[in-house]
Amino acid sequence: MTEFITTVFLAGALAVILSSLIVLYRAIIGPSTYDRIISVNALGTSIVAVLVLLAAGLDRPEYLDIAIVYALLNFLLSMFVARFTYDPTGVEWR
Repeated sequence: MTEFITTVFLAGALAVILSSLIVLYRAIIGPSTYDRIISVNALGTSIVAVLVLLAAGLDRPEYLDIAIVYALLNFLLSMFVARFTYDPTGVEWR
């Protein structure tokens, strides 16, 4: 792989990390629990994207295995939280 493509992948990973700071702010300051849950799920997706970009940029295919496992854990965590925070009376829309 050429040096330019490696630089593009690593710059993409850095861009995803920097944009995740906005989502991290929502996870910390979020006005409701649901905002925090969604932002933590988005952070997990960003971590998977960074791992995939690093795997391509650094030519390390073992990072893809880590990304797949992390994506599955992120999905299971969001299903677990959704199951136990479900309110049968309904959701009040703002």
